[in-house]
Amino acid sequence: MSGPVLVIELAEAVPSAAIQRLREFLVRASARFEEKRVGEYDLNIHAESLGITDTGGIDERRPVMVSLMGPGVGDEAIFEAEHADEVDQQPLIGFTPTHAVDVIALCNRPVDHVVTALLTAAVMDIIGGAANAELRDDQVPIVAGLPGIVAKTTDPWPAVYGTAEFLRAWARQPEFRLLE
Repeated sequence: MSGPVLVIELAEAVPSAAIQRLREFLVRASARFEEKRVGEYDLNIHAESLGITDTGGIDERRPVMVSLMGPGVGDEAIFEAEHADEVDQQPLIGFTPTHAVDVIALCNRPVDHVVTALLTAAVMDIIGGAANAELRDDQVPIVAGLPGIVAKTTDPWPAVYGTAEFLRAWARQPEFRLLE
């Protein structure tokens, strides 16, 4: 069963030193860590390592994929396909993404939504970027006043570009849920 996904848009390739710091963080925060290629990680993240103490009574080790993509890194075709239907992001976030990181929960429980948001924020603390979070129409007013919003758009669907601070604030909202 697939779960929520967040995308971190990046203005340039991630330096090797930052990829190494990301890898070290993920190893520390995970019960299981598999590096499929440099920048692509299959893990069971400890929810507690992200500050999550209420897992709804299920295993606190949550399966997640973290995948850096773009020219020279890997998954270039996926990067191109994911960005083919995007609006021009330059006026929204100040750059046209050349690379991205997908953070993909492999389960869809409420805790997996929080893990995805907080893990994405932790990854952003290391490599930077702007999180691209698609929204349901009813979520637009909920996120409107949160800190860390870089830009909002409704075309072709409602979405917010935000910082790690935005993701952390949104994850604290009652009934928080990401799109799948």
